[in-house]
Amino acid sequence: MPKLDLSDVPVKTGSIYPDPYAAMMAGRSSLRLGQAGGLTQFGVNLVTLAPGAMSSLRHWHLHEDEFVMVTEGECVMVTDAGAEVMRPGDCAAFPAGVADGHHFLNQTDAPARFLVVGTKAPREVATYSDVDLMVVMEDGTATFTRKDGSAYVPEGV
Repeated sequence: MPKLDLSDVPVKTGSIYPDPYAAMMAGRSSLRLGQAGGLTQFGVNLVTLAPGAMSSLRHWHLHEDEFVMVTEGECVMVTDAGAEVMRPGDCAAFPAGVADGHHFLNQTDAPARFLVVGTKAPREVATYSDVDLMVVMEDGTATFTRKDGSAYVPEGV
């Protein structure tokens, strides 16, 4: 396969999160590089956070490993241990099954970018540390529930 032309890779914006969490992802975009290159066993995404944006709700994966490397700008990585500034070249690894919720914030006035590499399990469960929410990903479908397994219904619905 030839070198990927990043200008040909569609920019993904928005979120699969249900309301009210989807709106919290404003300012986050990504390039699905692994998908563009035809990879099927692991994902590779280049995530861009606009000033003030967050990467995701703080979460951890049951079946998938995740690796992050900052490529541009500055992010604050928030884990169960607290907040830590990350700059270009800084890396973090999140092994599958370790219940240490994480996400990245851009608290600067310039864009920040980081590369995310993760396995693609046939069935994945992600738990969101700070809210009563879980997701099961299977066959390309996301099913959101409360942490006790009951159906997630947005407030006011």
